Order: sequence, then C-alpha cells, then structure tokens
Amino acid sequence: MREGASTLPVLYVRQIAEQVRSLGADVALWLGESGLTEAQLADASLTIPYAVFEGLLVGALRVTGEPALGLLVGERLLASAHGMLGYAAMSSGTIRQAIDVVERYARLRISLLAVTHEEHPGEVRACYRPTQPIAAIERPLLEAVVLSTLRMLNAISMGACTVRHVSFTFAAPDYAALARDLFGCEVRYGQSWTGFAIPPEALDVPLRLADPEAFAEAARVCQRELDKLTANESLAARVRRLLLEQKSGFPSLQVTARLFGMAPRTLHRRLIDEGTSYRDLLEEVRHALAVEHLKSGRFAIEEIAWTLGYSDLANFRRAFKRWESMPPSEYRARHQRAAG
Repeated sequence: MREGASTLPVLYVRQIAEQVRSLGADVALWLGESGLTEAQLADASLTIPYAVFEGLLVGALRVTGEPALGLLVGERLLASAHGMLGYAAMSSGTIRQAIDVVERYARLRISLLAVTHEEHPGEVRACYRPTQPIAAIERPLLEAVVLSTLRMLNAISMGACTVRHVSFTFAAPDYAALARDLFGCEVRYGQSWTGFAIPPEALDVPLRLADPEAFAEAARVCQRELDKLTANESLAARVRRLLLEQKSGFPSLQVTARLFGMAPRTLHRRLIDEGTSYRDLLEEVRHALAVEHLKSGRFAIEEIAWTLGYSDLANFRRAFKRWESMPPSEYRARHQRAAG
C-alpha cells in the first residue's frame, strides 16, 4: 500500500515517547531520526504519516531494546487517548453498542486496522485486520491496540465482562508470560485471527457507566468527523477502501466508476492525477489480502487465488512471487514454521 495514505494522531506518538523515556532512552535523539522534535508532539492537531510512524516504532524498539514495547504502550493508552471515539465507547449502554461504535469509527483514530466482530458458537470475537502491509510493526502495533481496547472494555464494564482469550496470528514471543499477565487471560499465538473473544451473554448486559445523552452526542461528533474525513480523502483512498471491503471478487473499472458517479475515463484520469491507477490499487489490495489469507491458514491457495479474482492459479503464483519474492506455498510454510 502507499504508505502516505495513512496517518495517525500525534497523541499515540506522545505515548510511545513517554515509554521510551521511561526505559531510559534519549527521546530527542529518537525523534530526531524521524525529523521530529519534542515540541512538535505538543501540537494536538499534528498527524503522523504512516512511513514516519513506522520509522518511529521500529526505532523505539531498537533504542529501548524492549521487545514488549507494544504491550507497555498499550498499558498506557487509556480510553481518553482515543478522543471522542473513546468517550463514545465509555458512554455506551452495552458492550454490543461499544463494539459497534468502535467498529464504525475506528478509522478516525487508526486507519491501519479494520475492526469487525464475528459471532461464533459460544463466543463473540472482536477481530483486527490490517488494511495495508504493516509487517515491520505488526506485532507491537497489534499488541498495543488490543491491550488498549481490553483496558477500555474492562473500564466500561467495571470488570464484569470476562475476556475468554486473546488471539494473535504471529508466533509466541519470549515475553509471552508478561502478555498473559497484562491481558489477564489466556493468550493464543499462531492463530488464524487477531483480537479477543468474550461470552455472547455479556453483549447486552446494561453498563453502569451508560449515559445515553453523552453517547448520542459523542456518536454525532464521530459521524461528523467521519463525513469530513470521507469528503476530504483522496479518490484513491476511497477506491482502495471500496476494494478492501469486497467479500469476494472486485468490481471492474467500469463498475467502480459507476459507483462513484463518474465516467470510467474520468476515474482513470483523476487516479492518474493522484499518482496511481485502478490497476495499481487493485494490485495493492490483492497483495494485502493474499498475505492475510495465507497467514490465516483458513483457505487453500487455489481458493485464495479465486477469491482475489485469478482464474488461473499460475497467474496468482507469479503475482505473489513478484510481491514477496517467493511463491505463496513457501510464504505459508515459513509463516507456519514461525508460528510454531
């Protein structure tokens, strides 16, 4: 994915900076490597491009020497760190309402991840899926986000909602015992999904902190911000999101243009003006989804190829080798070995 398409609020960098400082590393030197200063972190309106955020997080892992940095940052992130979205969740009437509002407005805070919930026999899963390749920071980012969400869930339910287990797609780290202590439940690694599971009966129990008026106002603010974001985002970002949201198959250039109320030539020209094309965006989305499906282990390679619109398996293999410099079967095998 084009990294410049995603940004993050500076508040998240501020939390990382505080943890870097707590671990005894030089914050000014660490920020300087990415062209930032401590004074800039005080500007609440500042947003950090993904490429810069990635460099900061990778750098923080290096200068602190702390592999569990993501968990330590997640422990710091209170509901207030998530702005109006956190306020809406804290005012929710039920866990179901809180999950729904986070799912709907999560991209106001972090567009790198999509949040969905799935109902399975005996449990409801809140699932986190990257919306673009984030391999360099996947582990610390997901650890921080999932732990922060569970901290917020514990706060709004006042400890009444028991999390059955946390799930990560990557292999168990050396600090797995620390993760277990911080999450306060079983943590499973090498799984087909990332997120946490709660009992279905917890979804609709009334919350003692519920405030319908505060929730309604917070939700209205979130919706206004989402409308503003949608209106101001690039056409490429809108097309990319449309492609990512498809359950199977992708609309053609002609159909995509119709969905956006314009002629195919107009869509093509405007994407070219933004430095991309429908073909490039489709390639990026196929790459991201192929990696996700292979890591999950839920589908055969032939099924993944079909889902991504490749009628010929050989064409999918060639494309994947171009993306990752190895065939999909080898990529899956390496991931499974890493997951133990």
